[in-house]
Amino acid sequence: MAGFGEDDLRALSGARSFERGLEYLDAVSGLEVGDGSVAAEVRGTDVYEVELAFGPDEGVSGWCDCPYGQEGNFCKHCVAVGLTVLRREKTLPRQRAAARARASGVEAWLSALSRDDLLALVREQIAEDRALRRRLELRAAAARHDLGMVRDRIVALTDPRPFARYGYIEYADASRYARQVAEAASTLRALTADGQAARAVGLAEEAIRVLVEAYGEIDDSDGVVGQAAAAVTEAHLEACGVECPDPARLAEWLVGMVLNDSNYVTDLDPLDYADSLGPSGLARMRQLAAEALRREPSGWAERYLMERLVKAEGDVDALVALYARDLDPSGATHLRIAEELETAGRAAEALIWAERGLRDRAAETYVDGRLVDYVCERYARTGRAADAVTVRRDRLRLERSLAAYQQLRAAAGAAGRWEAERAAALAILAEDARRERGGRYGGPVLIDALLDDGDLDAAWREAVGHADDRQWAQLADLSGETRPADALGVYLRLIEQSKGPTGDRAYEHLARLLQAARNCHRALGTEDAFTVYLTDLRWELKRRRKLMTILDRHGL
Repeated sequence: MAGFGEDDLRALSGARSFERGLEYLDAVSGLEVGDGSVAAEVRGTDVYEVELAFGPDEGVSGWCDCPYGQEGNFCKHCVAVGLTVLRREKTLPRQRAAARARASGVEAWLSALSRDDLLALVREQIAEDRALRRRLELRAAAARHDLGMVRDRIVALTDPRPFARYGYIEYADASRYARQVAEAASTLRALTADGQAARAVGLAEEAIRVLVEAYGEIDDSDGVVGQAAAAVTEAHLEACGVECPDPARLAEWLVGMVLNDSNYVTDLDPLDYADSLGPSGLARMRQLAAEALRREPSGWAERYLMERLVKAEGDVDALVALYARDLDPSGATHLRIAEELETAGRAAEALIWAERGLRDRAAETYVDGRLVDYVCERYARTGRAADAVTVRRDRLRLERSLAAYQQLRAAAGAAGRWEAERAAALAILAEDARRERGGRYGGPVLIDALLDDGDLDAAWREAVGHADDRQWAQLADLSGETRPADALGVYLRLIEQSKGPTGDRAYEHLARLLQAARNCHRALGTEDAFTVYLTDLRWELKRRRKLMTILDRHGL
């Protein structure tokens, strides 16, 4: 009858939030069931308001005013209310019918009231509800075009000083300040709707200026002030769309906001204002962006602004020239240029730029892997498999990593040349092993490559005197069936090393090693020897109660 079940709640919230929601069932209070909706309060860090909407065809959706819920997530509080509804599902039809009767009763009662009685009721609510009073005051001021009062109210709503007890808005006060900023955004939208869009533009810009100046002194860990500020920015965009201000002035304001080093609260995209700016405004913005980039050629904001404008114009050559002014040492910029050219249908030029990136970085150990992949994929796509092998071989010579070896193997395999390439590749890695140049985790990459190839006999030969514990463990794991005696020797040595560390992770690791050793004894037909060994080990470590529990759980 609710139109949803526990599986729906779990799918909406995720496993973690669902499990945490189970812990809040006793915190749900004030459940109000309507016709297709329910509202309740949930006691958590604060008292949060939750609303769920549901029906047999629509499923369920939820809203909560907790920080996580305000980001659009189906939070643990929504889960708790949903589960409460399910536990009371048999009573839902009666509660819905009662809700409809109450709503009809209120509607009939209001319709029967005289004008004077309605005014008295509204005045009573205004006296009791401060938020309602403020909203109605603003609506009244906007309706009578008392823009001075509206401005004063918006300034008051965005003023951070009442919340900054020590010159700083603390985390606990950020949500209250955010609610006021959101109310200011609603007022700005109401102004636009009432035909006062030009005024709304100016007031929104004033509010944004206050927010930019204040944001550095706000602990907005949950992002609630940022969300409210985004609503103010959206109100500004909406007002500009209704009654466009002077395009040149708007362009100057937008550029100033994007280039403001203190602006951490708004996320303006100037191109959202393209319709309001028109050709003249966009031209003015391009001029200002070019001047800013000349002053700060390496400035991130300056480059971002110019990039957005050039992209909007569709001038690929200008975009390439912009990127080419500051080529990243990793080759990442070459890749961006190649991708832009390919998107524009200029695949040949794209590949030339990507190849240039590889040539420019030919002696570098680190090259952006996406650039290498891009070139090799284009080679493979155009029948140049041998060239892809050459690129991968060159990267292995510089990187000496397992990933580079795997990529060479894939490219050479596609070209039917892996057997010829493998010997040379292993020789490169063997040279590193002789020089004691380890891999990312310490042991020689040569051993990792042999293990990855499944060449266990060669891996055993190279491991002696060179492999690290990770590689020994992997080698033993892969050899348990074919070389149980050798694998057992590895496990027993690793077990001895693992007897010292404590903690759940260390104990689980020790249990895994013991299980592997037991499997080797079984393959060798020496299970009695393992029983004696395990008995001695448990006696030695008997004071570690948690370890004993974990060993018991694993049947050891």
